[in-house]
Amino acid sequence: MNQEPAEGSIVVCPDGPLLVRGDFEIVTPSGEPVPRQRRTVALCRCGASAIKPYCDGTHKLIKFRTEPAGPADTGP
Repeated sequence: MNQEPAEGSIVVCPDGPLLVRGDFEIVTPSGEPVPRQRRTVALCRCGASAIKPYCDGTHKLIKFRTEPAGPADTGP
């Protein structure tokens, strides 16, 4: 079975960044584009990166931990 590759994807790295691949634009809350040089980028989830929104590896130094992903919350 042949499948067309997705235009983009987001990979949630355990205890690490979000890897975002594909053709997309990152913008600030005011809508200004954030420059990027690569088609795949790592976005910070720990909040401690010196180059936010990008990951600089600080999550390893601060021992950032995430909860394992579970089933989607269906709400009340």
